[in-house]
Amino acid sequence: MTTAATLAPPAPATQRIRRSTPWWMALLAGVAAFTGTGSATLNGDELATISAASRSLPDMWELARHIDGHFLPYYLFMHVWVKAGTAELWLRLPSAVGIGVAAWFLADLGRRLHSVRAGVIAAAVFAILPSVSYYGAFARSYAFAAAAVAFSFWALHRAIERPDRGRWVTYGAAVALVCSTHLFAVLVLPAQLVLVRRAWVARMAAALAVGCVPALVLGLVGFGERHAISWIPQRGPEVWLKFPKMAAGATELGVMMFALALAGAVLLWRARRGGDRTWAFALAGWLVLPPVLLLAVSQLVTPVYVDRYLFVTAPALALLAGLAVAALPRLHVVAAAVVLLLGCVLSFQQHVEVREENGRFENVPWALRVIRAEPDDAIVYGQSQLRIGFDYYADSLMPVDVLRTGDAPSPDGFGYPERSDVAAALEGRDRVWVVWRGSKKSGLEGTGVARVGQVKEAGFELSLAKHSADLPGLTVALFTREQ
Repeated sequence: MTTAATLAPPAPATQRIRRSTPWWMALLAGVAAFTGTGSATLNGDELATISAASRSLPDMWELARHIDGHFLPYYLFMHVWVKAGTAELWLRLPSAVGIGVAAWFLADLGRRLHSVRAGVIAAAVFAILPSVSYYGAFARSYAFAAAAVAFSFWALHRAIERPDRGRWVTYGAAVALVCSTHLFAVLVLPAQLVLVRRAWVARMAAALAVGCVPALVLGLVGFGERHAISWIPQRGPEVWLKFPKMAAGATELGVMMFALALAGAVLLWRARRGGDRTWAFALAGWLVLPPVLLLAVSQLVTPVYVDRYLFVTAPALALLAGLAVAALPRLHVVAAAVVLLLGCVLSFQQHVEVREENGRFENVPWALRVIRAEPDDAIVYGQSQLRIGFDYYADSLMPVDVLRTGDAPSPDGFGYPERSDVAAALEGRDRVWVVWRGSKKSGLEGTGVARVGQVKEAGFELSLAKHSADLPGLTVALFTREQ
């Protein structure tokens, strides 16, 4: 029997807490991500963001016609953003904000599906994931994609709860954002189809159709640029064993959170006996469908399986884990504290590593410290696009870039126009520094780095070679002219 107390609206204080909780959790997650923003140096992908965003709009369009076309919406946003500067903190701030936005939607979606405590725990779990610290301090669109996906599930829940036109328009806009932030973020959308019902199938179909237009356009552009990702190897089902580590950012933490996520899906399904149980399948699909579908695309179309494309699953992992802990009949506060503390302990080393100078595995400042240039020293880059990083970080006299023929990058990529006659360019030089992306072995053995072989053919021999700590990393080598 329903009592008057049950029908009474929540007290104003309770309403204020419910409204403010997502904002506090958003701030917590955003700050957690931002703490690593200024320590790790920019890597090649982030430097590519600077290169693309710093071009004029016509030049950016020309670049998009040849490479990274699916990043064009993000580059357009950053084109405006970098007008205020290109400092590391400033470049990465939008990603930290994106993490905060994702945490807000997680907190409120957890409340809608279960309780305020479920939303709070989910957002807190999200904040402690090393993957969140990594991509929240990364000047690429992955944090935006995670936020857009969380927004789409939140908007879909509201639309189903009260299926009026305005809420379906919001859902369609959220889907469009998912499709615009990263092409492979769309792999979460099939999980939402389990929520289709006859009462709203037409409106949901219309919202998806309109929202997926950017995915269609960017997908066609990306298909025409398959050559740009030819470096991606073909993968097999064994990559799924590494998926928990990828989503969480740490192996032990990932295994623990996946176990909790599975329990959360089961408990959500059991708890909603009088409601819509398909939300349990939708959230589980959000977590597991993207790696399955990405591997399918790799096998059927072209190799595209890259771990970072799947960061959009991290919010689902946190949400399902939060639902599992919140569903405990007693001591859920204690259980949440234990899970968060244990999670921090299990991932402490990974949090330290992503905040180190070499936390993005391409440490240009380290390379600059290795290079001790003497007058008339030359420098040759194993990959032309490495110049972006050296131009960005160099604050003292650099060796002469003997191959460079222009200050502007190539209109169809991130490299720079270069001379092809290496021997002639090094005429009269006795020392040349060669820098390449990858291990020492990759450049010194075989023909993996063509410029190294050309320097040797010009009459130089290896004098020094050093590699940064982690792969792929950078290698700096000094070659001197044979006597």
